[in-house]
Amino acid sequence: MLNIENMLKDDPEGRLAALPEWSEEIAEKIAEMEGVRLTEEHWEVVNLLRNHYRLHGHDLSGPRLLGALEEPFGARGGKKHLYELFPGGPVNQGCRIAGVPPPPYSADLSFGSVS
Repeated sequence: MLNIENMLKDDPEGRLAALPEWSEEIAEKIAEMEGVRLTEEHWEVVNLLRNHYRLHGHDLSGPRLLGALEEPFGARGGKKHLYELFPGGPVNQGCRIAGVPPPPYSADLSFGSVS
């Protein structure tokens, strides 16, 4: 069970506290249902998505959030590598596994998400 008191210390805006319960075990189950086996790189994306939402909420659209995710993965193949990690879309599928809502414009088919 999540400790809401500790979460609020790290999340002064209360964004994560307002979401349904989430844990690494829940993330593993969601990933398994989606056919993704979480590796260290997957967890890096999941943590980046959770931290971004915790700090900023939805200040970026889906395409811009993908661009922000590309930066730390540039040397590893950038967007192409992110889509290899999350075939359902690094933003949409990544947000589902991370337990945060996807940002606006992340389900646009022209954006490249299959979700």
